Amino acid sequence: MAADAAAPSRRVAVVGGGWAGLAAAVQACQAGHAVTLYESAGDLGGRARTVHSEGVALDNGQHILIGAYKQTLALIKTVGADPDKLLHRQPLELRYPDGRGLRLSKGPAGLAFGLAVMRCKGWSASDRWALLREAARWTRMGFSCDPKLTVAELCQTLPAPVRKLLIDPMCVAALNTPAEEASATVFLRVLLDALFSGRGSADLLLPRAPLGSLLPEPAAEWLLQTGAELKLGTRVQALHKQDQGWRIGEQHFAAVILACPPGEAARLAEPFDAHWAQRAVALRYEPIVTVWLHSPKGKLPTPMAALFEGPGRPAQFAFDHGALGGTPGHFAFVISGAAASVAKGLKITANEVQQQAISSFPEGTWYTRPQVLKVMAEKRATFRCTPGLDRPPMWIAGHSKLAADGPPLLAAGDYVAGPYPATLEGAVRAGQAAAHALGPAKA
Repeated sequence: MAADAAAPSRRVAVVGGGWAGLAAAVQACQAGHAVTLYESAGDLGGRARTVHSEGVALDNGQHILIGAYKQTLALIKTVGADPDKLLHRQPLELRYPDGRGLRLSKGPAGLAFGLAVMRCKGWSASDRWALLREAARWTRMGFSCDPKLTVAELCQTLPAPVRKLLIDPMCVAALNTPAEEASATVFLRVLLDALFSGRGSADLLLPRAPLGSLLPEPAAEWLLQTGAELKLGTRVQALHKQDQGWRIGEQHFAAVILACPPGEAARLAEPFDAHWAQRAVALRYEPIVTVWLHSPKGKLPTPMAALFEGPGRPAQFAFDHGALGGTPGHFAFVISGAAASVAKGLKITANEVQQQAISSFPEGTWYTRPQVLKVMAEKRATFRCTPGLDRPPMWIAGHSKLAADGPPLLAAGDYVAGPYPATLEGAVRAGQAAAHALGPAKA
């Protein structure tokens, strides 16, 4: 049944077409609701999308999945895409161009981690045993800790080489927040899911194809085939309560899920819950900058390489898209926690990354001098994942136990209260949770 013909009790609006909004829309359709999805941009994907620049398809950042992202992988399958073909799977690896670093082998992640630590190049025997003792302590703690702790405080007894080669890069990659400021509670949750969620949970899943083909494009096709209505290039100006439901423009809905960025969600929610809106706008953010380089016939030693960060060397990771099955000669250099780089200026940052790329890898890596292809800055990429962060809840209005009576108004996004940092899995789970809270459609 098309959205316009659906009974009011079955009609749901999803505002925002990023990964949270797509997850919410798919889940709501599966529950029998008639869905209308609003997206202010001309395409879907939000902060994990494909951008076409001068005839070249580039992602707006190098998004990494891990094997523990079970809900995201299941959603990709649901909409008809094949993650086995679209994602390059390899054991977790944080290897540097000089050969130092950690690489897990196949098998149970916890055992593989222990073996990888004992074989890690760049650490002394005392470094290795210190990390294993600390990991054992985290296990006894149930991977929980004082919520006031930062990652740096949690790991303060670890030797400097362990923090430099493993803890700091893992923290900034997973939480996009420096270890000195990042939440130890969330960091431990990421480690728990990666190392103790079953075989392959710690595997890195690197996109072989543009992000658009991973979820946004197949999800759009699936939603249209299911009868959903997609309104691209349409910004929702306001919500209006009406007749135990909601009105957007001239359309009426039984429930609304705000899957747009927190600032936009706060604008729409403020008339109905000012306190929720205040919590949403109070979040602080960290940018991510991606510098795309082009060097025909260039090839990195591994598809993904960790880099030593420092003055004039801002990037923490490099990705060889030719090795991943993408465009040969295209390389993505990623700067997480990139506030300093944004403040310095993107042109200066791009020049620094270009020099970092040349100096970081062995002779012969670059057949020709790498040139800057594109610089992309996602200035509000993720919320700053700090200790005790007061993230807004999923329910805004309409739940008898948590909010005022009335039609449901919910929030879905990686910033909504939950155990995960701002990741694709966090976004997908938030979207699915919001749609699930509505229950099955009424006949």
